[in-house]
Amino acid sequence: MTALLGERDEYLRQIEDAFSSADIHVRGNEVTVGGDDAVMVGHLFDELVLVLQEGQRLDPRTVTRTIDMVRSNERPSEVLGSTLKIGRRTIRPKSTGQKQYLDAIAANVITFGIGPAGTGKSWLAVAMGVQALNAKSVERIILTRPAVEAGESLGFLPGDMLAKVDPYLRPLYDALYDMVEMEGAQRLLDRGQVEVAPLAFMRGRTLNNSFIILDEAQNTTPQQMKMFLTRIGFGSTVVINGDISQVDVKGGKSGLSGLEKTLGGIEGLEFVRLSSRDVVRHRIVQDIVNAYEKSDKANS
Repeated sequence: MTALLGERDEYLRQIEDAFSSADIHVRGNEVTVGGDDAVMVGHLFDELVLVLQEGQRLDPRTVTRTIDMVRSNERPSEVLGSTLKIGRRTIRPKSTGQKQYLDAIAANVITFGIGPAGTGKSWLAVAMGVQALNAKSVERIILTRPAVEAGESLGFLPGDMLAKVDPYLRPLYDALYDMVEMEGAQRLLDRGQVEVAPLAFMRGRTLNNSFIILDEAQNTTPQQMKMFLTRIGFGSTVVINGDISQVDVKGGKSGLSGLEKTLGGIEGLEFVRLSSRDVVRHRIVQDIVNAYEKSDKANS
């Protein structure tokens, strides 16, 4: 009961605050619920128990996400119970959108992950890539993105090609270090099992037996996007991530914008749209995303 209700009933108070019309009574190992939201709160407790039975530990953020999913008629135990094994590490989606995203990557040749910052697009894509490499489903992981600055001119960057593109691909490196640590990542880079290259270097290549991640795809031009999509060879899986609200490409014409209308319906290709509900950073990030979305709608 302590695992379910939290130390000093912390999680119980969260649930009571979320469902103010419910009457929740705890006696020993029994929880009884009455009031207008009794059915929903009862379902919530059932789901929390299933999450605990799967070996997971609850925390305030997980309880909040579970409440949100139950309110949306979703099954938190199915979402949070999904697992991705990376060595000894177990990775779980934290929202319905993240689970849809992982399922789409597993089932398709090309997956587009479109959504705001903080939804785990890049991190989960790298996790799927490392899993595929460990399982020998692919021979290498290719990390790429357009070399476009976010509103600032960084000027000339010294060093070889890897050093020049390194600042642009730092989020993908960070995710890779999370999965296999820095020494493991360096070994993969030295062996050529992880390749890092700016998008411009993809022209003329055919990418076979690879797990390819194109990050910050909203900053591709339509010509670059077409070029990239026609590089895909046999045995490859491709994940293309972007946030339409953060276009930095000159002229503002993004190769990702409107692409679903063009490519929708192609077998083996899926678009997954993530939202502020899928943000897994600090709660304030979700509030900021919501505020910007509200402002954009008001000005459109």
